Amino acid sequence: MKNRIGKRLVKSYLLLIITTIVILDIFLLIGFKTFYYTSVENELKSRLSFSLNFYNRNYSDKNLEDIILEDNDILWTYTNAEVQVLTPKGNIIIDSIGAISKEPINSQDFLLAKSGTMKAWVGKCPTTKGLVMAITGPIINNSGKTIGYLRFIASMEEANLAILKTMLTLVVFSIVLSIITAIVSILISRSIVRPITDLTEVARKMADGQYKIKARNWEDDEIGELAKTLNTMSEEILKKEQIKNDFISSISHELRTPLTSIKGWAVVLKDSKGQEDIMSEGLTIIENESDRLSKMVEELLDFSRFISGRMSLEKELFDIGQTVRDVCKQMKPRANSNKIDFKTEILETPCVTIGDENRIKQLLINIVDNAIKFTSENGWVKVQSFDENNNFVILVSDNGCGMNKKDLEHVKEKFYKGKHSKSHSGLGLSISDEIVKLHNGSLDIFSELNIGTTVKITIPIIKEEKAE
Repeated sequence: MKNRIGKRLVKSYLLLIITTIVILDIFLLIGFKTFYYTSVENELKSRLSFSLNFYNRNYSDKNLEDIILEDNDILWTYTNAEVQVLTPKGNIIIDSIGAISKEPINSQDFLLAKSGTMKAWVGKCPTTKGLVMAITGPIINNSGKTIGYLRFIASMEEANLAILKTMLTLVVFSIVLSIITAIVSILISRSIVRPITDLTEVARKMADGQYKIKARNWEDDEIGELAKTLNTMSEEILKKEQIKNDFISSISHELRTPLTSIKGWAVVLKDSKGQEDIMSEGLTIIENESDRLSKMVEELLDFSRFISGRMSLEKELFDIGQTVRDVCKQMKPRANSNKIDFKTEILETPCVTIGDENRIKQLLINIVDNAIKFTSENGWVKVQSFDENNNFVILVSDNGCGMNKKDLEHVKEKFYKGKHSKSHSGLGLSISDEIVKLHNGSLDIFSELNIGTTVKITIPIIKEEKAE
């Protein structure tokens, strides 16, 4: 993967840089050529205009032949260019370098000059076969008659040679720059690919079960965020593993105790024929342990749904106040049998909402059962309910053993059991908390060691017309 990504990055960088260099080279060459050609053209125009003006000032009263006979170089004294004097038909009268052609001039510059336009022409010279630039202007006497044409010619071979040298320089520069770009691209690609490779290796080790390994956080960027996410995932996996291990350990221990008790009393009952008191006691214990096992199984099933995200609600309209009263009636005999004063202050006004009544009952039974379980004889348990800001609030208080700060911080965690805990599996509060959350509510626990505990359950009241 590293090589593939690295190669793609290098290719991308090189393609981008080389394309940019080529485009710049083309523009530079075009610009340089245009500049050079324009400079030569402007120079020829300047010299041509000077010579024509010189003629107009000093020799416009003479015809062309007389001027040539008197002083055949007055028209090209101030230029190094090749100069031709042409007849009105384009025939060469004289050439500054002696290149006389029998054929009349019919190049574009001459044709434009006949129409009154002074514009340069670039092409091959008929005599030298070299690339030249030519510009032609009319020679007009003092009568306003065109008596001939003056033509300036400059060789473009030097210009093309300079352009070629420039092109070669640009090519060499481009090659050097491409090499430097390739090196820089490789370094950059490695700096990008290396963190990804490290993350891949970390992920591979995690796939092999090495969840304690941590990904290095290289930079505070997308790759850094990926590393953080990977580390968070490993922590969550470790937590899940710990939950699984705790689950197996807790269930093994919790199931063993009632099963051992049931088995032991079954053996006793087998040999206690005619001993009704022993049989009654044994059957009672077996019944209680069976109920205990049933409750544990229900908790485990709820936990399984909770962990897998399959815990759901069967919502319907119900009076949550009546549900609280029903649970209190159900739990009061339990409290009385434990010699605990069971108090209730339940809102009498009907409070109809939408939710899962069975799940609400389950959570209330768990909470009240815990309150009774952790309260000593002659203690009290109090259940209150009231309406608060469109929320149905349930308070379950007791003056039992309470909890220290450490236990209070972890009490809603799965399988957590404090040192004074009488919980069967450590799942009751975590499941209750999940039920409340599924109802978009909250479960808060307040406790002080040796003073007591208060559990506050807040359930939003959903009216019928708002329920979908």
